[in-house]
Amino acid sequence: MTGVVLGAVLAVPGLAQDLFAPRLYVNDRVITEYEVAQRAMFLQVLRAPGNLEEEALKALIEDRLRQTESERLGLKLTDEQVKAGMEEFASRANLTAEGLIAELDKVGISAETYRDFVAAGLLWREAVRARFLGQVPVSDADVDRALEASARPRALRVLASELVIPLEPGNEPAGLDLANRLAQEITSEGAFAAAASQYSAAPTAARGGRLDWVPLANLPPAIGQAILALGPGEVSDPVQVPGAVVLFQLRDVARDTAAEPIAVTVEYADFLIPDDAAEIARLRAEVDVCKDIYGQATGLPEDRLTVSKLPMSEVPGDVALELARLDPGEASVALTRSGFRRFLMLCGREATLETPLTRDQVRERVINQKLEGLAAGYLQELRSAAILREP
Repeated sequence: MTGVVLGAVLAVPGLAQDLFAPRLYVNDRVITEYEVAQRAMFLQVLRAPGNLEEEALKALIEDRLRQTESERLGLKLTDEQVKAGMEEFASRANLTAEGLIAELDKVGISAETYRDFVAAGLLWREAVRARFLGQVPVSDADVDRALEASARPRALRVLASELVIPLEPGNEPAGLDLANRLAQEITSEGAFAAAASQYSAAPTAARGGRLDWVPLANLPPAIGQAILALGPGEVSDPVQVPGAVVLFQLRDVARDTAAEPIAVTVEYADFLIPDDAAEIARLRAEVDVCKDIYGQATGLPEDRLTVSKLPMSEVPGDVALELARLDPGEASVALTRSGFRRFLMLCGREATLETPLTRDQVRERVINQKLEGLAAGYLQELRSAAILREP
């Protein structure tokens, strides 16, 4: 959770007066106005951008689809599983589940809303595993490669290329199919560069996807492991990040065998600004460090600026890739959200010793990484087959 800001939550406009009236039917399941209002307030507490009512309804539709599929598969959660999930989510804001529930209650958000939010995510994870686990076998060789990658000195630098394929809403399977096809077909640096120039949505497309040297510890663990498992010239399996799927090609590795394994925590600002070249240039000229952004955000809605401090493993993949290339005080404007350009500035980066992973933990990471690449298409299948109707 990118920083919980608790305070007065404004009423969400456009909701019907009768909050317990049905808002939408998803197959045979109902979504009430009350649930939409509660989820919208919850999203505001999480400082989610965009139209909160629309985002709340979209999220609840997906929850209903996940719940229906979980029932079809005969999946259920125990009270202990839900409580553990609530504790884990609350810990991201340095709170206990009980503490977060108390804070949510102050702004009119019920404990049931929080519980339902967590339970839907847990059930979906179980549903994805139930459907695809047999289709993503993890061999001992896979674990050996991932274990070697996690155990190798983390002060390495990698020279890689990237190919970023957007996952357009409603057409995610096409993007995933393209990524899988390219991962199988590309066998040389020249072929990867040509594909990146043709298909990649990243700013690096103009130079064939080529990245500069990046310290391995700056990358999210899943991406770092995917790259280090490669030999020079090899292409990774597709790695899914919010709104896109990414292929990487390893070009070189600079080794430091004396380095200790480290983990990285980053602090960064995410400022939503107009997608205007002149405004971007003005901001770059006037903002030298993160604290300068606060003055720029004066008078704007609270959700336009978020400052987060997170372990790199918890930073969304698309943001983590941008931060990996930055030094403190540098900014990226490569990403967009809800019609805004995202001005991402790295405030600071801290390194700490990392506890070595066990073989079972590594196996679980490899499985989860592969499953994440299949989950988006699975949900889209359910959405395409669903019957949505208003009362």
